[in-house]
Amino acid sequence: MKNKLQQVFPMIKSRQEVMEVIRNDPALMRTFEQWSIQQKEYFLDFVTGAKGMKLLYDSFFKEIMNPEAVPERMNELLSLILKRDVKILQVLPVDNTRLGDETSLVIMDIVVKLEDGSIVNVEVQKIGYLFPGQRSACYSADLLLRQYKAARQKKKKNEKRFSYKDVKPVYTIVFFEKSPKEFHAFPNVYLHNSEQKTDTGLKLELLQKFVFIPLDIFQKTLHNKHITNDLEAWLAFLSMDDPETILELIHYRPDFQAMYSHLYDICQNIGRVMDMFSKELQQLDKNTVQLMIDEMQDTIDSQQKALDDKDKLIAELQRSLKALEEK
Repeated sequence: MKNKLQQVFPMIKSRQEVMEVIRNDPALMRTFEQWSIQQKEYFLDFVTGAKGMKLLYDSFFKEIMNPEAVPERMNELLSLILKRDVKILQVLPVDNTRLGDETSLVIMDIVVKLEDGSIVNVEVQKIGYLFPGQRSACYSADLLLRQYKAARQKKKKNEKRFSYKDVKPVYTIVFFEKSPKEFHAFPNVYLHNSEQKTDTGLKLELLQKFVFIPLDIFQKTLHNKHITNDLEAWLAFLSMDDPETILELIHYRPDFQAMYSHLYDICQNIGRVMDMFSKELQQLDKNTVQLMIDEMQDTIDSQQKALDDKDKLIAELQRSLKALEEK
């Protein structure tokens, strides 16, 4: 008997068909056997339509949301997030110098240049790391420096005088599948906009702007309610794998059916989709290790501070005792 998604997308293979393909290919079988039971079940669920497919993996996101192949999709998503009409002019290469090993913390990373010259960095983190504000500020600073260098080089090439007005804003948009604890102080808010402002109302264009989107909180706010606007539709498409929600989404936005069809067409090539899934698991393992290192370092720092405080207290008590003895 076909599941709900197979009824809408008849190209979806059954579990038996998928396992037959895997068993008949020794290389695929070796890969499959390396996964944990939970990973195997997750893979089989989304490739057979028992669950929908989330777009939070780099390979799948870039396949469906490729700004070069289908710019209208990213244009709409960015327009809804930034609350203004935007058009992607160019996809920029990710800067390899960006904070060295910090790039391993990001599951997905796309940098695009808009028609007005602004640069937008779209990132997805499956795990919310420590110090999200500090990290995002460093990423943004790196992006702004890149914008500044490009503006200077362009003026130099055209033999014109550089002006700081040539440096356009940079936007850092971060999606969290599992958001850091700071965001859970706002359990009903899933869109946080941030930019620098003066405390007097003085208007200055400070160029660095941020949008944080905790998708786990979004999912909770959508629980037991219907999709009511296009932004909710996009966030549900990116983050939700419940078949009922997917069917509701297609009903609300019939054009999304083509994107799901594209995903399930990819799943026809079991070897390709297994390779994509394996790469994402490897990246997730690296991220988990990095998170553990960060948490351990944070614990060590806290313990060291407690020891330092105790040393200061002991020193003060010794000084007080010495003063009493002298008296």
